[in-house]
Amino acid sequence: MPQTDCPLLDIRTLRRQFDGRTVVSDVSLHIGAGRVTCLLGPSGCGKSTTLRMIAGVETADAGEIYVDGSCVASPDRHVPPEHRNVGLIFQDFALFPHMSVARNIGFGLRGKDPSTKDRVRELLDRVGLAHYADAFPHQLSGGEQQRVSLARALAPRPKVMLMDEPFSGLDNRLRDGIRDETIDLLKEEGAAVLLVTHEPEEAMRMADEIALMRDGRIVQVGGPYNIYNQPADRAAMAFFSDVNLVRGVVRNALTSTPFGDFLVPGYADGTEVEIGFRPQHVSLDFDRDGQGPHPTKDFGAAARGRVERARFMGAESLVEFRMDTSGDVFKATVPNVFLPPNGTAMWLSVPRKRCHIFSTEP
Repeated sequence: MPQTDCPLLDIRTLRRQFDGRTVVSDVSLHIGAGRVTCLLGPSGCGKSTTLRMIAGVETADAGEIYVDGSCVASPDRHVPPEHRNVGLIFQDFALFPHMSVARNIGFGLRGKDPSTKDRVRELLDRVGLAHYADAFPHQLSGGEQQRVSLARALAPRPKVMLMDEPFSGLDNRLRDGIRDETIDLLKEEGAAVLLVTHEPEEAMRMADEIALMRDGRIVQVGGPYNIYNQPADRAAMAFFSDVNLVRGVVRNALTSTPFGDFLVPGYADGTEVEIGFRPQHVSLDFDRDGQGPHPTKDFGAAARGRVERARFMGAESLVEFRMDTSGDVFKATVPNVFLPPNGTAMWLSVPRKRCHIFSTEP
């Protein structure tokens, strides 16, 4: 689907308060045709409130919302939800139990001309449910109901599709396939998609762009690779995976750690910093008479620890170490099966390019 420079969904400095408490603060997003943005964050951070304001079922206290260049919300304008050209999909599917699958899909289409039936038939074919046209929702599986919900939302050809945790009710074994099918169909339709989720894995799998939200604000926006590998702060890094942290104090643009000195330019002497690295980036070597691997430019010094716990997780093993010098507990993940006995001494190294430095000061 060709894309244009003008976003189909343009949100500008949205704000919303409840009982004097700000739940959404100056949120801005821009989503083009055929693009998927995931609004990602913990429960209670303001994601769903933002979605409801875009849909028109919640009124913003400030800010503007544009759909395909037309203002649908501003301080002096509020277009009703049914006139915003916005589709909605929720986690409970919200299908009408007394209507057949075909009637559910056609519910949002006005009129009874042949084109309505053609559109319903087209969508039934595209979601693989043509043989269930006369069935009722209770006769379908959860995955099939989700497909009906998607087809119904797409039937009027909305410019913008809003999705609020739409896959959370599905079994894990079904979820990935349904996600992929949904995104393929949405991109074919050319809608601008805003998906709300609290699951980092879902956002990474589905999004062209991730907007990470915390305490009512968007703290970082970027592609999945960039937002994962260039976190804005420690909390952003920790939201996507476990993080090992080493604390140090800056002296002459350096901080000393069990893994050697780290260059920390831009921090004043005396500043406390934390160096974070993910478990999958830890390199392990067995202890050989107390000798670890030699430092290198890429890895720096190695630090010794002893295994406290090792667990097989399926695709990888998670090993926890108690470090000899600091007493800190660090985690490492190793592909496949790796279960050294408790107490095994090993040397841990960390590639410098995988380390992130954060100030501990606000």
